[in-house]
Amino acid sequence: MHHLLKYKSKSIKMKKLILIILVLTGINCAEAQTLQSSKYGTIGYIQSDGTIQNTSYSTIGYIKEDGTIQNSSYMTIGYIKNDGTIQTTNNTTMGYVKSDGTVQNSNYYTIGFIKEDGSVQNRNYITIGYALDIKKEWAAVYFFFFKFQ
Repeated sequence: MHHLLKYKSKSIKMKKLILIILVLTGINCAEAQTLQSSKYGTIGYIQSDGTIQNTSYSTIGYIKEDGTIQNSSYMTIGYIKNDGTIQTTNNTTMGYVKSDGTVQNSNYYTIGFIKEDGSVQNRNYITIGYALDIKKEWAAVYFFFFKFQ
């Protein structure tokens, strides 16, 4: 009987540990990535599911898994194509995000850069913000192509 109680106690402790790990993992996965100004002030958030929020955590837009960009009313305002092309709803190209983080307008003129360290720079290499651990295309949509204010 003593072995049975000892086993049950270990089993309950193990279940609690697994539950704690799952809860902490879930919190970490749902955590928003912060968008910052050049002076490191928070200007917004992008959730891992593509929800774009302002500093008050009010939703101001969405970037869907399929690349659809929506405003806060779920109205489609653009698209991110698989090749990094950013388009409006009428399929007019607004620009491009290259794999190296170079951001170009529709005429292939470089308008900025999304760096590996999360810094966002304008065409003159002046840092205009930070988007650490945010997909390059998502950061470009926020900083260069659509105004989510």
